[in-house]
Amino acid sequence: MPGKHPAEPAQPFSPAAFNQQLMAEFRAGGGQVGGMFAGAPLVLLTTTGARSGQPRSNPAVYARDGDRLLVFASNGGGDKNPDWYHNLLADPRITVEIADGEGGIDRFPATAEPLQGEERDRQYAAQCERDPAFTAYQQGTARTIPVIALHRLSAADPARHRAIADHLVRVHAELRAELTALREEAAEHRATGADRPALSLGHQLTRHCLTLCGAFHEHHTNEDGAFTDLERQFPELAPGIARLREEHKTVARTLAELEALVADPDAAPDLAGELDRIASGLEEHFAYEEEQLLPALYGTRP
Repeated sequence: MPGKHPAEPAQPFSPAAFNQQLMAEFRAGGGQVGGMFAGAPLVLLTTTGARSGQPRSNPAVYARDGDRLLVFASNGGGDKNPDWYHNLLADPRITVEIADGEGGIDRFPATAEPLQGEERDRQYAAQCERDPAFTAYQQGTARTIPVIALHRLSAADPARHRAIADHLVRVHAELRAELTALREEAAEHRATGADRPALSLGHQLTRHCLTLCGAFHEHHTNEDGAFTDLERQFPELAPGIARLREEHKTVARTLAELEALVADPDAAPDLAGELDRIASGLEEHFAYEEEQLLPALYGTRP
């Protein structure tokens, strides 16, 4: 009939996309979200991928238990534990983001400890009393839903400082490798010209860019949370950290350029040259960050 249009096909539900939107709302709203999780006590957990080695962030419901937080690997009552649980089993060092009660986000490092036996059962039963949905989650699966205690790490712990430094070095190495791969593919495209379809290059660059941009975002989210503790522990680092915070804003704009570039590689007259320019700016940031932070964190300053 005139005036009628075919209905738009329904988009399949994507848990990953839902979590990304929820986390963005959480961070923008100082820990508050709307929709089905409005009013729920949420934290964001950033773990290290057990296979990829890349940072991975996920939302979780929490409960307070004295000085520690408890989170529950319910996975909505699914038959498998969530990926973040497998990640923290491989590396219990995580970053926690939680509302600070003043409209902002408190980010801090923590260690994760899965509870066992009677303590696990008691804490899960208490959570079911607080939120009956967790009763349904456990009834929906044969697995025992894990309960994990999160212990905030002391800012003054030298072992924590070394762990932060090791993480910084490792992530920078991974990001440098991704940048190198991007630049090599662009240079090969320039060298081969029309013999290599731009579409193929676009797919390859996009694959690398998704890894690179995602890693940058999580890396800087974690860093910005750690900076406050570092300033308290090392007041002399305050000027350098202030510069790094500002540089993170520049890096965010640079990543937007990079994503636009890989979306349409042929839009840039000199794709390889543009990537070289972007990589040069990011390398300056890496080098300054390492120069400012590593000697203090490793305890090697004169």
